[in-house]
Amino acid sequence: MENSSQSLVDFWGVITESKRIINAHSRHFLALSVLFLLPLSFSLSVFPTLLHTFTSPQPNRIVSLLRHNSAAPPILLHPTFHQPHHKTLVFSLLFSAFILLFSLLAFGSITFSVFHGFYGRPVKLISAIASLLRSFFPLLVTFIAAQIVIFLIFALFGVLGYLGVRGIEVIEGEFSYNSPYFYGISLIGAVLLGLVLVYVGVNWILVNVIVVVESKWGFQPMARSKDLVRGMRWVALSLIVFFGFFELVLLWISLASGGDSIAVEDGWNTWAFAVRIVATTAVLMVLLLHGIAATTVLYMYCKALHGELAGEIAHEFAADYVSLPFDDQKVPHIVCYVH
Repeated sequence: MENSSQSLVDFWGVITESKRIINAHSRHFLALSVLFLLPLSFSLSVFPTLLHTFTSPQPNRIVSLLRHNSAAPPILLHPTFHQPHHKTLVFSLLFSAFILLFSLLAFGSITFSVFHGFYGRPVKLISAIASLLRSFFPLLVTFIAAQIVIFLIFALFGVLGYLGVRGIEVIEGEFSYNSPYFYGISLIGAVLLGLVLVYVGVNWILVNVIVVVESKWGFQPMARSKDLVRGMRWVALSLIVFFGFFELVLLWISLASGGDSIAVEDGWNTWAFAVRIVATTAVLMVLLLHGIAATTVLYMYCKALHGELAGEIAHEFAADYVSLPFDDQKVPHIVCYVH
C-alpha cells in the first residue's frame, strides 16, 4: 500500500513537472506541436474517413479533385489500383510511413526541448529542429529493432499456439474451433501475450528518450531503459494507462464516426464533421505533447533514483560557483551566485 501511494505521488509529480516545463516555454512547444503533432493528430483523426473515401468504388469529391487537370493519373488513381484491396494496401502503407515520420520528428524535437527545459536552459526552435539531424535516423533504426523483437514475440506465441493445436488433436483425435480446449488455450495465450506486451512496453518506455539524450541506438537503448526504469515501473505503467486510455478514446471516436456511411458521404460539407475533426485533433495534439514531455521527465526522475542525476546537476551549475583563493594555505572560499 505504501509503495502504491508513493507511486501515485511520483506519477502526479511527473505530470506536474512536465506541465511546468511546457507552460514555461509555451510558445516554443506550441510551435513544435503545430509543426509535427498537428499533422500527426489530424491524420489520425481523419484516417477512417480518408480510407473509406479512397477505397470506395463510388466516385467521391477527393478523387475528382485529384483527377482534375492531371496529365498522368496518380498512383492511387491508376487502373491497377481500382480494386478496393489494392487501394487499401497502398493507402495504408503511405499513411503508416507518414505517421512514423512525424512521430519520430515530434518525439525527437520535443524530447530535446523538455530535456533542456528541465535544467532551465533556454530552448530555441532552431536548436530543436537541428537536433533532428542527430536523432532522427537513430530513432528510426531503434524503431526497426524494436519491431524485430515484437515480431519474435508474436512468432514465439504463434509456435506455442501451433503446438497447442497439435496437442488438442492428440487429445481429441481431431481439431475443432468449438473445442473447450481450444477456447482455454486461446484465452490463456491472449492473456499471456497481453501481459508480455505490457511488460515490454513498461520496460521500453524510456527507449526514445535515451536515443535522443544519450545518443544510443539499436538494441542498446532497450537494455538501458529496462535498467533505468527499475523502481519506477508502476509510474511508467500509470503514464501508459493514463495517456493511452484518452488517446484510444479519441481514436475510437474518429473510427466510429468515420465509419458511418452517411458521415463519409456528406461529412466533408457538414459542420458536425468539421467540429469533430477540430476537437479530436486539438485534444489529441495536447495529449501527445504532454505524453512525450512526461516520458522525458520520467527519464530524469529515473536517473535521479539511480543516483545518476547529481553529477549532471553539479556539472550543469558549476559555472554558478566561483572559487576565491584568499590564502593559498587555507581552504578556498566557495561563493554561490543565486539568481
